[in-house]
Amino acid sequence: MRFLRDNGLTLAFGTAFLFSLVGQAVSGRAETNTVLKAQGMATSSLADYVLTSDFMVDVTENWQSEFLQFFLFIFGTVWLVQRGSPESKPPDRIGTESDEEQKTGRYATPESPRWASAGGLRQSLYSRSLGLVMGLVFLLSWLAQSVTGLVTYNEEQLRDLEEPLSWGTYISSAEFWNRTLQNWQSELLAVASMVVLSVYLRQRGSPESKPVGSAHTATGVEG
Repeated sequence: MRFLRDNGLTLAFGTAFLFSLVGQAVSGRAETNTVLKAQGMATSSLADYVLTSDFMVDVTENWQSEFLQFFLFIFGTVWLVQRGSPESKPPDRIGTESDEEQKTGRYATPESPRWASAGGLRQSLYSRSLGLVMGLVFLLSWLAQSVTGLVTYNEEQLRDLEEPLSWGTYISSAEFWNRTLQNWQSELLAVASMVVLSVYLRQRGSPESKPVGSAHTATGVEG
């Protein structure tokens, strides 16, 4: 029970993610099979559908936009602030901060991660590891989206007896950037909305909100 309590947030969102992924697969297969039946073609099983480029491009398209959002937000909030938002650092703490503030090097405590007290490359990598991993996952999912999107697009081209595209041509096409930018703009709007609305609105008990009685100008304060 203690494990469930201590990891409730991860378990809840992880479970919701799996259910939604399965739901997407089931509904996507149903939609695809409806089209196949109308065309007089054989339908696919669920196992076959989740291995198709149609399914994978939709999944990776969403993943890359989500991880781009976090990557930009993590690095952006090092130098950019929004006065009054709990999503922002106070304006007087712009930048990477001192070793003492970050508890690195000789200021590390016994509870600090081992690489926090290390010097050189190890500390430099660890001190940026969250943003770097988010950026790497974004690039990998973006690459996966471009490849699966290319396969899907070329399948449609061949069905229409048209010439398939190369990967380089596809990633510079309107088709690719239309799909990509649809997701980017929605994620960036969501972040901007959260940053601004949290200045004036509250959610009692949430660490994403300031305490209910905090002033609108209070910055970097979590409830």
